[in-house]
Amino acid sequence: MKIVIVTEPGFVKDEAGKIVGLLESGMIERVHIRKPLWSADAMRLLLNLIPADLHPLLSLHDHHGLASELNIGGIHLNSRNPSVPEGFSGIVSRSCHSIAELQGAPCDYRFLSPIFDSISKQGYRSNFTPAMLRQAVADGLIDGTTYALGGVKPNRLPLLADWGFEGAAMLGAAWGASSIQRFLSDLKECL
Repeated sequence: MKIVIVTEPGFVKDEAGKIVGLLESGMIERVHIRKPLWSADAMRLLLNLIPADLHPLLSLHDHHGLASELNIGGIHLNSRNPSVPEGFSGIVSRSCHSIAELQGAPCDYRFLSPIFDSISKQGYRSNFTPAMLRQAVADGLIDGTTYALGGVKPNRLPLLADWGFEGAAMLGAAWGASSIQRFLSDLKECL
């Protein structure tokens, strides 16, 4: 199963070092930098702390102009940034919050959420039943380009695979663990 990590929206101590550790583990496909309230300058500072050879494995949710400037490999479309910037030729992902949104979501991959009750957002409840997800697979809407997001923990990866997901995006499970090394150890056991 392909694994993507989404950053916490706020400040995280030694975040660049943790991102490097995630990417160098070999278990994480990409790290999505999601900092909706950060300025472009603050984002640039964080990105410059990550070795340039890892920049192609990053995706930006905001300040898409930094992607070209710093050779960032991907951008993520959302309600704040709904379209691909002119001239961008990297990986494009997007957020979907309903089965219907999966239709007409042209991109390299997309997140469907929340699959489970969110770990990081209190009160953000699951929108989907197992029957709904299986039907979406049967209808060809959940495929190898659809990643489960929302309440995803390493021990839920087999269930997600059973439901037809080939990828998972995690936020709360990674950043809420006692350490990134602990999270990676738990993830290794479940992959």
